[in-house]
Amino acid sequence: MTYPIGDSRESVGATSSSLLMRVKTRDQDAWRLLVGLYGPLIDFWLRQCHLQPADARDVFQEVFEAVAEGIGKFHDDRPGDRFRGWLRTIARNKVADYFRRQGLQPAAAGGSSAYQRLQEVEGPGESGHDCQELDAVKQLRLRAVDLIRGEFEERTWRAFYGVTVDGRAAKDVAADLGVIPSAVRLAKSRVLRRLREEMEGMEDV
Repeated sequence: MTYPIGDSRESVGATSSSLLMRVKTRDQDAWRLLVGLYGPLIDFWLRQCHLQPADARDVFQEVFEAVAEGIGKFHDDRPGDRFRGWLRTIARNKVADYFRRQGLQPAAAGGSSAYQRLQEVEGPGESGHDCQELDAVKQLRLRAVDLIRGEFEERTWRAFYGVTVDGRAAKDVAADLGVIPSAVRLAKSRVLRRLREEMEGMEDV
């Protein structure tokens, strides 16, 4: 016999504000989540610019200092305004500052390759990014999913993960969990709704 999924721990709609709003209020826990969420992507961008590890750490710090200073002014209410694009611009500017401190110009000997990488960091959109960039963004989205995992019971989470991340059919996931397919689809909807609440203004999920 199959059953619907019941989940007494779900807090869908109960969140007081999104992660972005909590960061804007200087919530330290939210800030740590932000760094853990987007830090690896910024690391990826800096590696693309071939910075030395010590220099990359310094620039990484400068990026997040700029984020802390400017986060209150970030808005996502205009077409094309996206948090990841805003971060990319900050990272690009901080890497440009690094190049200037090092005396590297676009046509300077030994500087042209690094400068070209800087331009690639500015990329026009995900469709123009290489496979490594797309993988870095995929990992970002998986980290975003992990932020809310503890709010759901294991069976709800397995239903969501099976169809959304693993790409399996709802009927197959349902058979594994001993539930009806509509329950799997409902679990997916609940988790995605909560994820969109958490990531409002930051990431399209």
